[in-house]
Amino acid sequence: MKTQTASTRIQGFLTLFDYHTGFFARALEGISKDDMHNRLKTQANHPAWLAGALVNQRFMMTSETGTGQKQTGEELFKNNKGIQEGATYPTIEEYISDWNRITPEAREALVKIDDKKLDSPFEMEGMKMSYYELISFTIYREASMIGQLALWRRLLGYPALKYD
Repeated sequence: MKTQTASTRIQGFLTLFDYHTGFFARALEGISKDDMHNRLKTQANHPAWLAGALVNQRFMMTSETGTGQKQTGEELFKNNKGIQEGATYPTIEEYISDWNRITPEAREALVKIDDKKLDSPFEMEGMKMSYYELISFTIYREASMIGQLALWRRLLGYPALKYD
């Protein structure tokens, strides 16, 4: 799916965004409810938190241009909350539903962002950067978290993530 972006600097990010869109559901495919919360006796973020943080990030991409939709587990991820012991996280089906619902808005936000906005400052929790840097980090983080979900698949005994 190709789309002309308002800024040529975003085209590569849009390609990655589209890849991540398909990889997300595949990374969660077949994982049991118990394994979604399994940390294998480590301090690592479990798959349920990783999936929810990814969904939250897509919702955050639309915060300035979207319709104000909220994800199912919003309170668990609001203000970039870390993993919470004993919390019940949404199901895979809820995550995928939220992902599919917000992705078109997030993609449209990427398509429409122009150079002026990309160069403008963004500040969050004391961090200062441009919108271009924020989008760079966001796309990087999506890839990183999908990679972590792919690793969890193997650690928990599931087949490897399929990229085709």
